[in-house]
Amino acid sequence: MIRVALADDQLLVRAGFRALLDAEDGIEVAVEASGGRELLERIRETAVDVVLMDIRMPDGDGLWATEQIAADPALAGVHVVIVTTFELDEYVVRAVRAGAAGFLVKDTEPADLVRAVRVVAAGEALLSPGVTRRLLERLTVGLRDAPDQRLLEGITEREREVLRLVGQGLTNDEIAAQLFLSPLTAKTHVSRIMAKLHARDRVHLVVLAYETGLVAPGWQ
Repeated sequence: MIRVALADDQLLVRAGFRALLDAEDGIEVAVEASGGRELLERIRETAVDVVLMDIRMPDGDGLWATEQIAADPALAGVHVVIVTTFELDEYVVRAVRAGAAGFLVKDTEPADLVRAVRVVAAGEALLSPGVTRRLLERLTVGLRDAPDQRLLEGITEREREVLRLVGQGLTNDEIAAQLFLSPLTAKTHVSRIMAKLHARDRVHLVVLAYETGLVAPGWQ
């Protein structure tokens, strides 16, 4: 069962999300909150797998709350999806830097929202290759001038290859097809890379792939 928390200051939005998700097999809404601080209090008392997080909320906005979740070892298994009306690259970049595993706008189709919950709960990143490319280009601002290869110490050449493809936004199935592996083997490689690099999630791997020079600006 995937347990979901809804964080939005609009009751009607939360009610709509709850009705949609509770109707799905294997998903239940376990927590609701109207602000960031309230959300943190509740998910520390009630375990959840995924948080659907609005950005603009009173008493602790969504980006602040996401940072708090990412920094708390007790909440290491919680995956945050930012759901907002603001489809701006700035928000995508800030959300990923804060620790979000995905980003959606509120006019997303219901089926896509449900899929997002399942994808993120399974440990995948909710970023298409196109969004990933734009994200990486925006993340160049403020990154070190020279790639830091020391971050990759301890991973094998095959794992570097897998990490490069993760950095380009490929799914496990796509990585498996490109490297002639089974999907299970590709997933195992990704899991090992995350453990070795102490990455909190797949989106963090995307950033690391860029930061270490495995993915360069302007890749196609």
